[in-house]
Amino acid sequence: MRYDTIIFDLDGTLLDTLQDLGGSVNMALAMNGLPQHPLQKICGFVGNGVRKLIERSAGFGPDDPRYAGLFNDFQTYYAAHCNDSTRPYPGIVELVSELKSRGFKLAVVSNKEDREVRILADKYFPGMFTYTIGERPGISRKPAPDSLLQTISDLKTDLRHAVYIGDSEVDVQTARNADVDLIAVTWGFRTRERLAEEGATTFIDSPNQMLSLI
Repeated sequence: MRYDTIIFDLDGTLLDTLQDLGGSVNMALAMNGLPQHPLQKICGFVGNGVRKLIERSAGFGPDDPRYAGLFNDFQTYYAAHCNDSTRPYPGIVELVSELKSRGFKLAVVSNKEDREVRILADKYFPGMFTYTIGERPGISRKPAPDSLLQTISDLKTDLRHAVYIGDSEVDVQTARNADVDLIAVTWGFRTRERLAEEGATTFIDSPNQMLSLI
């Protein structure tokens, strides 16, 4: 067996969260008298965690006195609405279940807040993931390799036997920085062309293609 550990990104890879993320961003912007954005534009802002998402959406960062209130409004609204439209991508639950039944160690590594990662993983994939990690103190966000390497270490896996599954240039960079193999999915928040520009070389267009690669 080539791999014994399969590590997934969350947003854009396992779950289609764009509707809820975009709706929450626009609600926070509206509450603060700021211009809203089309969903596809917000899609381009996703990938580096919610703080960077709000910064990109607002056009200003934490140094601006408006930022803290805007970020808090987003957090409050998203916590209440993160499951309104979020759904696993077609075929993903079946894939994860099959991987689990075959004895793979399964994990999630995300830039989403750690609590939200646990909530969403437990809701949509109950009992399937051995390990989840999101943004938390002391762990640098992707594309730093910290969270991916921490996961591999805690699961007692060799780097050569782990593979990361992701949908964004951040995921490509993270896998490269950790010296871990990557499989890029094309159904998420970035195009195949964008992922290839970043250096991705292995792609799948649907979940059922993954088993033949691992």
